[in-house]
Amino acid sequence: MNRIRATIVGGSGYTGGEVARLLLFHPEVELAQVVSSSRAGQYLHSAHPNLRGLSTIRFSHPDDLMPCDVLLLCLPHGATMGEIARYRQLAPRVIDLSADFRLRDPQLYQRWYGDVHQAPELLPEAVYGLPELHREELREATLVSGTGCMATTAILGLAPLYRAGLVDANIPLVLEAKVGSSAAGAKPGSSSHHPERSGAVRSFQPTGHRHSAELIQELGLLGGHGNSGLPQTVAFSATSIELVRGILVTAHVFTKERIDERQLWRMYREAYQREPFIRIVKERTGVYRYPEPKILAGSNYCDVGFELDVEQQRIVVMAALDNLMKGAAGNAVQALNCMFGWDETLGLTFPGLHPV
Repeated sequence: MNRIRATIVGGSGYTGGEVARLLLFHPEVELAQVVSSSRAGQYLHSAHPNLRGLSTIRFSHPDDLMPCDVLLLCLPHGATMGEIARYRQLAPRVIDLSADFRLRDPQLYQRWYGDVHQAPELLPEAVYGLPELHREELREATLVSGTGCMATTAILGLAPLYRAGLVDANIPLVLEAKVGSSAAGAKPGSSSHHPERSGAVRSFQPTGHRHSAELIQELGLLGGHGNSGLPQTVAFSATSIELVRGILVTAHVFTKERIDERQLWRMYREAYQREPFIRIVKERTGVYRYPEPKILAGSNYCDVGFELDVEQQRIVVMAALDNLMKGAAGNAVQALNCMFGWDETLGLTFPGLHPV
């Protein structure tokens, strides 16, 4: 069987390690190289001890990058755009897990990231790599962006409502993401120091989070507003919690007209009944009657739930996922499966653990 050759660039971080873990067990992929400037020459398990005994691969230096069938770039934000021409010469298909090609309007990079985009001509070509929204585009794509972990959680939770045109755009969309420490990356800092992080419930960006730009773009497209974006104020806050992996988004949506629970169930079922990694979680009783990120660690699932407040014409949407999986590496592998015409679940069937 001829497997495709895949290379990871920026393989020493948490996301790169997760991509490596997934591809080592993917039936259609040979992991050809894992590149890291800081760990060149060291074994893969020097950065990712869970992979000890599973691979003899050593990290390669970026100067030794070889041609392959697909490149998965796990570099910091801003590091890809200036080198994208070189990467595309080495591989016919590129998946960039950073934010460098997520937004279609180059002006938004200056607003949300504080930088002038270095390859704005490629932004219209790049496909936002969320299969649930862009599956058909991914089949032909040669440049695919990763998706923000908190943005992914929120978009998947809210997509059915915006697609149905149910949301009152005159009232702000209010949402909060509670997120685990691994979302900050592998580089330690004062906020990740154990005495400071342990037990924390810390508001770290109550306003102006950059993932708001992805919500405005993608929910705007779902709502039929094209590239002009969502004509609604998005009030997004982010809070650190003690989890290592996981995100829980709670969003408050007000509707144009009254809706009953049966209609709401129908809307979500129709949207997600064929999606392999979206589960509707809404039970009457039990500890896990709503989405809970704890039991999703290591899995590619996004669990979505909701509760209807009839009096206020408000829907409270809850969505949870593992920020390193469906929020990053797992979603990228799912997009890879789409690009090559494979079953989307290949290499991604781990269900998470309970208890954990």
